Amino acid sequence: MKKILVPTDFSDQAFNALKAAAGIARKSNAEIVLLHIIDLPQETMDMIKPGYDLPEIMFFKESAEARLTQTSFSPELSGLTVSQILKLGRTFSEVTEVAKANNIDLIVMGSHGASGFKELFIGSNTEKVIRTSEIPVLAIKGNNDEIKFDKVVVASDFTEDTGESFLRIINFLKANGGTPHFLMVNTPNNFKPTHVAEEMAHNFLKQFELDGYEFSIYNDLDIEKGILNFADRINADLIAMGTHGRKGFARFLNGSISEDLMNHSPRSIVTFKL
Repeated sequence: MKKILVPTDFSDQAFNALKAAAGIARKSNAEIVLLHIIDLPQETMDMIKPGYDLPEIMFFKESAEARLTQTSFSPELSGLTVSQILKLGRTFSEVTEVAKANNIDLIVMGSHGASGFKELFIGSNTEKVIRTSEIPVLAIKGNNDEIKFDKVVVASDFTEDTGESFLRIINFLKANGGTPHFLMVNTPNNFKPTHVAEEMAHNFLKQFELDGYEFSIYNDLDIEKGILNFADRINADLIAMGTHGRKGFARFLNGSISEDLMNHSPRSIVTFKL
């Protein structure tokens, strides 16, 4: 891991994400890339012409540049390489574009989650980034400004098409001293006898040549509840999983477990695109 992108709106939640990113960066000697996006209404964006800046936008830009510089000198970032990027645009799309353009290895964002009407029709910026990003996203929840990796729930259905993202999860945990606890959730609509589920999971895990691991099967009404309840049971530090990142109409029909978890889990979550 060489570059970690930390989008910030200078809120307490964003600062918690920054502190968590700093801890990860120290383990891998990675660079922190601070990103602030001046999120303008579309009608304002349409008014901006190449080579021309509105006075109001210049004011916000200069103020944001000063705050970015101030943040980069935070004691929490002492000794780390820190760079800054300032953008005008729509938050979630700019995050993914900046990540691709700068060869980012991990995006770390703060998240308050969302619920009800807002969750269905708007969603948080972190949720949108999770849905669209090809790069792993670590969503920091609550006041959890120090990510621990002692107990990490790695939820999966252990099918072959998840292999690539699964390997990325394992490598990420190894690099950060993480202890994975692999989990398969059994639901009424997709129930598997214990011996079938165990055989499927262990055969899948053989290909990764793990020294040792814990595996559990948890029965619940749906996958999201199963992951949340199991994480509570073992007092997990983090939840890790792959995401399909469904978009458009398919998202409303099928939902996205990782996005729902991001909104409802009190624990931080790291996602890897399948």
